Amino acid sequence: MWLHQAELGLLNVLLLPSLVSSISLDCGHVRTEGQSFNFKSLEGPHSVQYTRNTPPTIRNTTYTIDLCAGLRIKKDMKNEDQCPGNTRVCGIEYDYNSVTGTESIAEVIPIAGEFALNHGLALDPKYKRLKTSESHADADREGVRITLHGGRYPNERKGVKQKLILEMLCDRNRTGLEGDLGDGRVPPHDNSRTLTARSYSEDDDDEGKDPEDGGDDEDDGDGDDEEDQDKDRSLRYVSYGNEGDGKNEMGVLRLEWRTKWACEGMADQNDDGTDDDDNEDKNKHWGFFTWFIIVLFLAIAAYLIFGSWLNYNRYGARGWDLLPHGDTIRDIPYIVKDWGRKVVNAIQGPGSRGGYSAV
Repeated sequence: MWLHQAELGLLNVLLLPSLVSSISLDCGHVRTEGQSFNFKSLEGPHSVQYTRNTPPTIRNTTYTIDLCAGLRIKKDMKNEDQCPGNTRVCGIEYDYNSVTGTESIAEVIPIAGEFALNHGLALDPKYKRLKTSESHADADREGVRITLHGGRYPNERKGVKQKLILEMLCDRNRTGLEGDLGDGRVPPHDNSRTLTARSYSEDDDDEGKDPEDGGDDEDDGDGDDEEDQDKDRSLRYVSYGNEGDGKNEMGVLRLEWRTKWACEGMADQNDDGTDDDDNEDKNKHWGFFTWFIIVLFLAIAAYLIFGSWLNYNRYGARGWDLLPHGDTIRDIPYIVKDWGRKVVNAIQGPGSRGGYSAV
């Protein structure tokens, strides 16, 4: 019985890494349908903003994402004004009152994260290669669609489930950091947040359009609609809204990220554009010499051990006599000393006497 339990325990230990990897996201190794993608160069917090007029206020929503790790808790913000720990994607809605000049946080929405210990939901990343997607719109696009889960709003067991659909699109002319806003989570009354909201309001007073009203209309942002004010930025906001109904209702955030790291085959490239195969060749050469030294050391050790054993059993040798060629080994320091003296004399030359000794 105890042996059976031990086997089960060992099986659980062996399966634990695969279980963890299945519910977490390794940004440096995203693999799907035989293709690998490395988004390690995009680690850290990155933000997109969407602003709309809601008279008498202006609502500025900032979505912050970190593909490689959970967003860090900010010390200059109250806990209730930011998403909990282990959040990968966080949405914060700021209300700016243009009449009173005051700003406040209206909503904090944890979109995706590793909250399995909190309310039973995991990140559960899903990957889909765009070229093999069922949608005809994806037929000519290269990249990968990443779906992340885990969030609820409100952040409680009965809250509406949240989901991120992130389309990593291949653009060989972009690193993915163009127009980067960094960590857009700031406390209320922060000057950068207020100025951002004002700049949006001045440009969009005559539009008043809300992408959320468009449902699931898949706009690639390349049309004449000027609501995409961040067209020069690599990370872009697409839409956010509730989809489904009843128990299946879910808040869905859609983002797109244009970067060369979403191109197939770029997982083997370094940040400087060199191929990893070159580094692998260097590592192979270094490995050859390392193994050569190890094998040489083992051969010498085996020779000394076997020779000592043979001298002990055959001749009853003791001490230095155990070692094969013991006399030669004892003379090595003197041999090296004489050799060094000859080298020094050869370098210094015969001296001023031309090589003749005094009589």
